[in-house]
Amino acid sequence: MTSDLVHHGESFDGTPLGFATKSIHLGNGVDAETGAIRRPITLANAYALPYDPSDINWSSSDVNLYTRNGHPNQRYLEAKLANLEGTEDAVVLASGVAALAATFTTLLNRGDHAIFSDTTYIAAYRLLNQILPEKYGIETSIVDTSDPKNIEDAIRPNTKLVHIETPANPTLKVTDIEAAAKLAHDAGALLSVDNTFNSPFNVRPADLGADVVIESLTKYINGHGDALGGAIATCKELTDQIRFTYQVNYGGIISPFNAWLINRGSVTLPLRMRQHNASALAIAKHLESLPQVRFVAYPGLESHPHHDVAARQLARPDAGFGGVLSFGLDTDHDGHNRFVSKLNVITSAVSLGHDESLIVFLGEDDERQYLYPEEFHRGFFRLAVGLEDTDDLIRDIDHALAESEL
Repeated sequence: MTSDLVHHGESFDGTPLGFATKSIHLGNGVDAETGAIRRPITLANAYALPYDPSDINWSSSDVNLYTRNGHPNQRYLEAKLANLEGTEDAVVLASGVAALAATFTTLLNRGDHAIFSDTTYIAAYRLLNQILPEKYGIETSIVDTSDPKNIEDAIRPNTKLVHIETPANPTLKVTDIEAAAKLAHDAGALLSVDNTFNSPFNVRPADLGADVVIESLTKYINGHGDALGGAIATCKELTDQIRFTYQVNYGGIISPFNAWLINRGSVTLPLRMRQHNASALAIAKHLESLPQVRFVAYPGLESHPHHDVAARQLARPDAGFGGVLSFGLDTDHDGHNRFVSKLNVITSAVSLGHDESLIVFLGEDDERQYLYPEEFHRGFFRLAVGLEDTDDLIRDIDHALAESEL
């Protein structure tokens, strides 16, 4: 059964399999040499050539040739992710930033124009706001994409790409994917969506009209904080271009070991996401009730300005709003740091989607601060809720508030 699942994601009678079943079986199979029921890690750099290799395309990614061109562990993971995202194909690269860079540098050429969300991951912001315009002559516009009218107003005759991040990092602003897709397509442009904060368990942007879906596999899909990777899920025509440009010729290949780790971690994605979703919502509601808390930003809260849009985009009845929230305390710079120093369960570190909860204090001098809503200007936390018992996390927060005398 597993070999069929790798390619089709359907049961014996053609019925689509559930997300959890596909998470376990897609990209897995019986090893032909040993009979192992797990795909092995293939760490070879190179593969045996045929008797006459003179007519080989040395940039091909279709056969095992040289690991930079592609390798088995990468392909197993790509087969799984394309199915989970609902796209024709997927490319897995060395990191989430590699996936962003590959998308932009493959799809955009000198003289093209791109529109992007005013709040994005810092590398996406630097690529689109600085590196691509200065080094490659690509025009870009920063807009608040949570209002579709801003996208419409920014479109130019040479607009080729609209890139949105939803929910946005770190303000948790939400963009209407379906509305953004229609505006992009009406202008002859593509829509790319960074779906990292959601994962395909919560939201499937391709179902809402997105042409390209980007995931930092380092986060929820891996889920264990021990491997870097990024994915671009889209049509085969575009994945062929991305592989040739960014994988083969820029060398952004994922290592076999990291691809294996991420594939292994992904099998528990639905179980983990349910816990992340539930705990984050409970903690957001608790924070919202505390007098020391100045604001809470989480799309699962009915008080969030984009709650209805976020709820409408959920992929399945048991989906949720992710495990990341932001909040600020009614204190000064040092007060925020004192609070973090008193936490015992929650760890002060960057990243998200790990088994452990992670918090980072973002001060008043972030280079994107001018793009944030006013309540973020006094400093705030980004809390990535992990898989600990929810009550333990809430008690940890309450204890830290009391101990830091806020």
